[in-house]
Amino acid sequence: MLDLVLAIAHHLAVFSLVGVFAAEFFLLREGVTGPRLAQLGGIDRLYGLLAMLVIVVGVVRVTFGAAGPWYYLGNQMFWAKMTTFVVVGILSVWPTRDIMAWIKSAKADPQFSPGPAAIARARKFLAVEAVLFAFIPAFAAAMARGYGS
Repeated sequence: MLDLVLAIAHHLAVFSLVGVFAAEFFLLREGVTGPRLAQLGGIDRLYGLLAMLVIVVGVVRVTFGAAGPWYYLGNQMFWAKMTTFVVVGILSVWPTRDIMAWIKSAKADPQFSPGPAAIARARKFLAVEAVLFAFIPAFAAAMARGYGS
């Protein structure tokens, strides 16, 4: 039963993370100001919290799940999935820093809007994250079918 609960929690956290990521990607557009910028900051914070939840539930699942830690820790697909998740997390630092700086600027100047180049730069990071995200379920599916062990 614990394994089922952990699997459900992990999947819900991952799907929520992807949904929040998509919202951030689509909100990050030229002309974002004021309330929309604040909303973008809230979504980015939620993205970070959900990423931490995915990690915590994942660690608990690896440790206490039915497959046991040795199934995961000895599997190359597991490590490919983890490495990709870490790279996505590292790449997310730059858009987060930009968004935080923009919110600070918007507090000082309510008319502030990030320039097109700044938006394009942040969106490039998000686009790379999106491409890498696509590999994570592929690695998970391969692992679940015994590849990488």
